[in-house]
Amino acid sequence: MPNSVATDGIVSGRLNNNDLTNNFSDLHPVLNDHEALVAADRCYFCYDAPCMDACPTSIDIPLFIRQIATGTPEASAKTIFSQNILGGMCARVCPTETLCEEVCVRETAEGKPVEIGRLQRYATDVAMAKGGQPFQRAALTSKSVAVVGAGPAGLSCAHRLAVLGHSVTLFDARPKGGGLNEFGIASYKSVDGFAQKELDWLLSIGGIDVRYNKTMGADITLEQLQVDYDAVFLGMGLGGVNALRADGEDKDNVLDAVSFISDLRQAADLTKLPIGKRVVVIGGGMTAVDAAVQAKLLGALDVTMVYRRGKERMSASVFEQDLATSKGVRIIYNAQPVKVMGNGTAAGVEFAYTETVGDQLDATGETFTLQADQVFKAIGQTIEDIPAALKIEHGKIGVSETGRSSVDGVWAGGDCATGGDDLTVTAVAEGRDAAMDIHASLMG
Repeated sequence: MPNSVATDGIVSGRLNNNDLTNNFSDLHPVLNDHEALVAADRCYFCYDAPCMDACPTSIDIPLFIRQIATGTPEASAKTIFSQNILGGMCARVCPTETLCEEVCVRETAEGKPVEIGRLQRYATDVAMAKGGQPFQRAALTSKSVAVVGAGPAGLSCAHRLAVLGHSVTLFDARPKGGGLNEFGIASYKSVDGFAQKELDWLLSIGGIDVRYNKTMGADITLEQLQVDYDAVFLGMGLGGVNALRADGEDKDNVLDAVSFISDLRQAADLTKLPIGKRVVVIGGGMTAVDAAVQAKLLGALDVTMVYRRGKERMSASVFEQDLATSKGVRIIYNAQPVKVMGNGTAAGVEFAYTETVGDQLDATGETFTLQADQVFKAIGQTIEDIPAALKIEHGKIGVSETGRSSVDGVWAGGDCATGGDDLTVTAVAEGRDAAMDIHASLMG
């Protein structure tokens, strides 16, 4: 591999609007009515369906597919929403290829599963397009709950509590809600402002007072929330970014991938968004893939993902890895960063090859350098502003199976809490289950 460094800078407008529109179009084509019926007809409607066990929210998948097959997509959507109120977004971003579709009987027998994700999107899209909620609020209780974080866990919790009749106040540090659904996933997975449309639809249940620009620690405190509300749910996600622990990572144009994705998602004009000619993304998860693919789609000529372990250890699914390579992203395995090169500004990254012996990762002593005028870190996130009273386990808020924290009257879920696997669908399940436990606790 070349051991020179890059000299080209970062520019915007490498591609025109037409090219960018095509590049960032919907990743998965939407099923029409006929296609949905054909896809639904492939389901065996298993009695003890393995797909249900593989779904973190335990959606009755055979039932919702049968409802599509019988021409009742709105009933199908209600089946989905009763377990996963963010079923529309999860149908777009959930790694179904490693969850429900991986264990589908059709996948086992034929190597081609029922398209559960696309069918879920079809049903939820039909229902949401008609407007209105499939649920009604129960008789109002006298109880109030504070929910911190308007991401998947917080929204799921807030909606379920509102349906149960409680008054909910939803706080979020950003100027608008959605969490990672709005700020942290690739644009081609959620087009046409869907995250905000889903948020507005979810809030239409009523009973949820939303307060933006409220940061834990600065604007609100756990202690005050405990005084003002009968229960508190924490779902604020992970705000910090892990360090590379490599020399020179403080150089200009060494950025965190989450911020890059957020900037892209919020950009009104992608032709104004600067991108490097040669981009290196360090990491092996979904965020790394999203950053690498979108850098390529913006017009970067050379994009390389580098992961410290082997392909089989990557948290990004094989589908995501194949997507990256199909877009022209090169993936290098078994290499870790040693030094960011350049005089004040990133111009390249020196890597050391690695080998795994047991669970131990060791450098082999052989190094190489990749040219880069832009480097994105995608090596995981950390929680910020943890209230001191909470018990912390493995860098996250320690919780029980139902989301109870070490502090009486405080629950937590989603990425900021233990027990999950950093997926939108898991966060939804944790928010929902915490809401049910909060309800049980409040109502005695």
